[in-house]
Amino acid sequence: MTSRPPVPQPADFPFRHRLRVRWSEVDPQGIVFNPNYLVYADVGLTEFWRAAGIDYTDLLETHGIDTFMVNCRADWFASAHFDEEIAIGMRVERVGRTSLVFAFAVFGPGGAALVSGALTYVFARPGPPRTPEAVPSQLVSQLRTFEEALKAGQARVG
Repeated sequence: MTSRPPVPQPADFPFRHRLRVRWSEVDPQGIVFNPNYLVYADVGLTEFWRAAGIDYTDLLETHGIDTFMVNCRADWFASAHFDEEIAIGMRVERVGRTSLVFAFAVFGPGGAALVSGALTYVFARPGPPRTPEAVPSQLVSQLRTFEEALKAGQARVG
């Protein structure tokens, strides 16, 4: 049996995007249906890139590359309920040669951790066949600058 990961804290994620749980996201138990947490992670990543000033469509138009998710991991701690406000935390966990790993966590009322995990994206030229490409150095620089500004309290937190 594997050990459980540490429970994340809101302070572990200087970038947080808030949203309210909608009726369509809960199951008959009245809690958020598990796959919706990955939708929340995707929303969080989109807002993270937007806050960092990164235009996702520019990757394909300017650099001729796209991103493809190749792995995701999630660990559940508790559940969110209809109409609760949640916060989705995002940060860069690892920069590889052709990939970026983003850590995410979803926090409920009072900052209680609900779910945490990681999303791995590979950069590639659209195919077929898809051919791996290096993560653009400009993108890495922009992400690092944004995260440093967040830690220094000089960037917007949603």
